[in-house]
Amino acid sequence: MVTRVKICCISSTDEARMAIKFGASALGLVANMPSGPGVITDEEILTITKNVPPAISTFMLTSETSADEIIKHHLRTLTNTIQIVDELKEGKYEKIREALPAIKIVQVIHVIDEKTIDEAVRISYSVDALLLDSGNPNLEIKELGGTGRVHNWELSRKIVEQSKVPVFLAGGLTSENVRQAIDQVQPFGLDLCSGVRTDKKLDPKKLETFFNNVWK
Repeated sequence: MVTRVKICCISSTDEARMAIKFGASALGLVANMPSGPGVITDEEILTITKNVPPAISTFMLTSETSADEIIKHHLRTLTNTIQIVDELKEGKYEKIREALPAIKIVQVIHVIDEKTIDEAVRISYSVDALLLDSGNPNLEIKELGGTGRVHNWELSRKIVEQSKVPVFLAGGLTSENVRQAIDQVQPFGLDLCSGVRTDKKLDPKKLETFFNNVWK
């Protein structure tokens, strides 16, 4: 199975085109966040979304925690996928699905300890995919992604084995560790931001090396 790759923190149409050129099947577009890199405005997300080919998945990263606000947020960006980076605290996934039946829902799971496995498996019954990251939503200033840290891949492998839906792996991925990540975790897809950037900008050489290592 070919491992899919999502390049996150896309900041412009030019970056979107570059990521797609090297092999990305999905793009991450980061909306307002309490912390982390790559934040752009909803208007910028909409502009990028309109210029991405239909076959490419566009993920709108939202830190909203209520179903109603997530629905409103999506209508400002019109991506084909919603990535919920925090816990859904008000409303249910079914409400989002009923309002936006054509849109895929991806829930981020921040891999912290063994309890994360049960949480991930439970949520996998309600969403289209999981994305395992290295943040910590329990901190005073929430870490909801983009940390550049690797988490415990043994826990991630257990989630992949038990999840009812495809699983993306994120957190500190680089061309140096990506083969180990694929072999150890066996995810459906990979998600990265800083690992293919230099001075916060997409680096074509890093992209080429990363994709070569994914596919070799």
